[in-house]
Amino acid sequence: MANTEARERLRQHFLNAQESDHPIKWNELYREGFIPWDKGLPSAPLAEALARRDLISEPPVAASGSGKQRKRALVPGCGKGYDVLLLAAFGYDTYGLETSELALKGARETEEKHGGDEVYRVRNEEVGKGKVTWITGDFFKDDWAKSLGEEFDGTFDVLFDYTFLSALPPTLRAAWSLRYSQLLAPTGRLICLEFPTYKPINSGGPPWALPPSVYMAHLPRPGKTLEYDDQGGIVDAKLGEPLSNGLVRIAHFQPQKTHADGYDADGNMTDWVGVWAHPILE
Repeated sequence: MANTEARERLRQHFLNAQESDHPIKWNELYREGFIPWDKGLPSAPLAEALARRDLISEPPVAASGSGKQRKRALVPGCGKGYDVLLLAAFGYDTYGLETSELALKGARETEEKHGGDEVYRVRNEEVGKGKVTWITGDFFKDDWAKSLGEEFDGTFDVLFDYTFLSALPPTLRAAWSLRYSQLLAPTGRLICLEFPTYKPINSGGPPWALPPSVYMAHLPRPGKTLEYDDQGGIVDAKLGEPLSNGLVRIAHFQPQKTHADGYDADGNMTDWVGVWAHPILE
C-alpha cells in the first residue's frame, strides 16, 4: 500500500460496510481511480515460484488421451491483470476473476497495451503462451465456474493469492480456505504471496494484517470457523487438528525480490511465499 494516509482512506471506505456490499465498494474505488494497491507490474515472487521445479514439478502442458492439454491457473481478485498475464507467459491457460467490472476493463487494457512487453515474454518456446480469460464473478459462488464450459472439471492446477485474502474481512477466511481446497486440482499448487505481514493484527483493514500464522491456521482446516481473540489474533489453543481435506504447506520462503510494499523502512523484506498442496494419500 502506498502510504499510511492511503491505507486509512481505504479502511474508512469499508468501515461498517456489509460483506454483501464489498463488490460495489471495490468498484467505486476503481471508478474514483483510487487504487493504491495497484503495482503496475506482475509479482516477481510468483515468477520465482513458477520457475522452481522443486515446487511446480509438472509442466504447463501435459499429454492426455486427446493430445496435449494445457493446464489452468486462476487469480482471484486479479485487479488489472498483471499476474494473469505472467502466468500465461509461463504457459498456463489463465483466468482472471474479479467482482469489479471496472477492474476487468483495466485488465483488458493492460493486456492490449502491455501484453507484448518483455516482462510477459514466453518463458518456454516449446510450451508457448497460454490463453487469457477475464471473468466477472464471485469467488465464493459456482456460477462463474459453470460458465467455463463442459470441459472444465471445476479445478485449477495453479492458484495465486496476493492482496486477495488481505482484502477480505476476517469473517470470510473459513469460506476462503474451503473454496481454495475445492478449486485446487489433485496435483495442483496454491501459491500465496503473504502480505501484509508487518501490520499490527488489531489495525483493521483492508488490507488486513496477514502474518504467516493466518495461512497456517486456516488452509489446513478449510471451512472451519476459527476463534480469534479481542486483538484480532487466532487462539492457537483452540485450533484443533488439521482436517482430512486440509491443504499442506510444502514450502515457505522469502523471495529474492518483491514489490516495494514488501519491505520495511529499514529495507528488510517482510513478504513471504507459501506453497500449498493437497496431502499425498497413501
